[in-house]
Amino acid sequence: MKQRVIIMGAAGRDFHNFNVHFRDDPQYEVVAFTATQIPDIAGRMYPPELAGRLYPDGIPIEHEDDLERLIREKKADLVVFAYSDVTNQHVMERSALVNAAGADFLLMGTGSTMIKSKRPLVSITAVRTGSGKSQTTRRVCHILKRRGRKVAVIRHPMPYGDLVKQEWQRFETYADLDRHHCTIEEREEYEPHIESGTIVYAGVDYEKILRKAEAEADVVVWDGGNNDFSFYRPDLSIVVADPHRAGHELLYYPSAVNVRTADVVVINKVDTACLEDIHFVRENVSALNPRAWIVEAASPILVDDLAVIRGRRVLVIEDGPTLTHGGMEYGAGTIAARRYGAREIVDPRPYAVDSIAATYETYPKIGRLLPAMGYGKEQIRDLQKTVDAVECEGIVIGTPIDLCRLVSFRVPVTRVRYELQEIGSPTLEELLKDF
Repeated sequence: MKQRVIIMGAAGRDFHNFNVHFRDDPQYEVVAFTATQIPDIAGRMYPPELAGRLYPDGIPIEHEDDLERLIREKKADLVVFAYSDVTNQHVMERSALVNAAGADFLLMGTGSTMIKSKRPLVSITAVRTGSGKSQTTRRVCHILKRRGRKVAVIRHPMPYGDLVKQEWQRFETYADLDRHHCTIEEREEYEPHIESGTIVYAGVDYEKILRKAEAEADVVVWDGGNNDFSFYRPDLSIVVADPHRAGHELLYYPSAVNVRTADVVVINKVDTACLEDIHFVRENVSALNPRAWIVEAASPILVDDLAVIRGRRVLVIEDGPTLTHGGMEYGAGTIAARRYGAREIVDPRPYAVDSIAATYETYPKIGRLLPAMGYGKEQIRDLQKTVDAVECEGIVIGTPIDLCRLVSFRVPVTRVRYELQEIGSPTLEELLKDF
């Protein structure tokens, strides 16, 4: 008899695990996906065009809050946990719920989910959202391109629109972002690569995406999302750790998977973290994976216009996912506002509307920062309304993109940028030499 399966996810790893392991296997019948973390995913359908011949009607995507009911109503035998950036405690609580409802609980590993590339492949992953994967990926791409290699970046999935149209996507110009109706979250990951002349692929079917990238690149670079492990088997695995969240390499899933499989661990933000936390992370990394090279790095910030900050009451806008499920209580914009003499960081919470207000309710630790939430047109409109309502004299934008492309501002604005800078030896350039 077929095993009836529910896959728990957040519109990323869940779809990938289905595609590479369950889709064409008649031993299984996937009866539902569940969704969390990302708004407006539940209530949709994983379409038959992507689900394959065994699923002519597609597969429903339900809310994770209904998991216990779904197990019983759909008579599920197996529940697969397939999302990231959650505590180990959270994973085991989900396991307890699933087991108590009568189903088996499964965490799928690297062997059954990683696809092998025909090209040399570097993966960049992390121990938490907001550790510095993006600037590390840009640094690796810069080193490889300077050596004459043609590089294609494949970004962890963010399929928030029409899944069929997003089966595979290629981004080379800013016009591609508009053509694919990209959200703020997507633009934050794609735009910096486009700005530096690197082609980006993303989507839903990562076997097809890989083959497209291989056709035009000498080297493929996996740019991971959250703290998930790579969808592809790397020839060189680089993992970014964050001493501002020291210990999370042990406490979050699947952080320790990344550290244990790393060839290189970059301990980032050593310019702003305390020495004790840096040492603590280094000790944890060495205990989990004594063979890994450890690189220390900074992410120095560059402010476009200091006059917007000095002596002013400023609104600070930070990267959304870093503040929400990433759990950070500040970012580059906050550091810049404090360092360069803002008179006050204005609290946006009293001005928040609709989905932005709901974000503060879900993630109360965000505090007096505005997360650049934009998973769809309605949320971008809510972000605009919130920005318009906040009484401030300047706005500090700590997101990786030029938010002015999507949101208008009535007061002076400055962007805060950051790049990876290795400190001491070894450097990424030295470690990439033989690769």
